[in-house]
Amino acid sequence: MEKEFEQQKPITETSMAMSKDGKFFIHRTTITDIKPVNYLYKVLENKEGA
Repeated sequence: MEKEFEQQKPITETSMAMSKDGKFFIHRTTITDIKPVNYLYKVLENKEGA
């Protein structure tokens, strides 16, 4: 059961850097969520029917 839950969680990546001129600190967060193609088709079908 826990393994299934781990597979459903989105992947979160963070990176930190300074701007080229050194005036800003940049903290970027990327969230990647992987879903089966069938999930996408079902979402699109429901949107068209609404």
